Amino acid sequence: MSPVTSAATDQIQCRNARTAAELALHRWIRHQVFVTEQRVFADSDQDEHDDDPATVHVVGYLDGAGAGTVRLYPVDREPDGGALWKGDRLAVLREYRRHRLGAPLVRYAVRTAGQRGGSRMIAHVQLSNVGFFRYLGWERVGEPELYVGLPHQRMSIRLG
Repeated sequence: MSPVTSAATDQIQCRNARTAAELALHRWIRHQVFVTEQRVFADSDQDEHDDDPATVHVVGYLDGAGAGTVRLYPVDREPDGGALWKGDRLAVLREYRRHRLGAPLVRYAVRTAGQRGGSRMIAHVQLSNVGFFRYLGWERVGEPELYVGLPHQRMSIRLG
């Protein structure tokens, strides 16, 4: 990995994983965060959405180094005819968290879902990140609930 620089000089780029190498990087970052560090999953965080062609796998780069991910996919149709999208697996490697890559990843996911016909996006957010998502314009939906065995807050944002 490349050396980490100060936030004043960081170059952040988010883009869809298009090659096998980018997809492998996306999955490696998720594994590092959700399996190795947080132990949310015992062996793998992969599920049926990873192989679905409608799923968008995003990699966030900091100064050219893969540092974060988010995944998004359509889940249903809304009454207004727009698509309901879900964002999940937002992960930033520990050594890059102070560089504020999370917000560009979430904004990229929201913009991408909107460009693909989405009218609303939902996410299950770890309770420690609810304030961050509210800052980005997301709203709480209901009370916290167990998701992958841990307390999460369901949240939603209008697209477009």
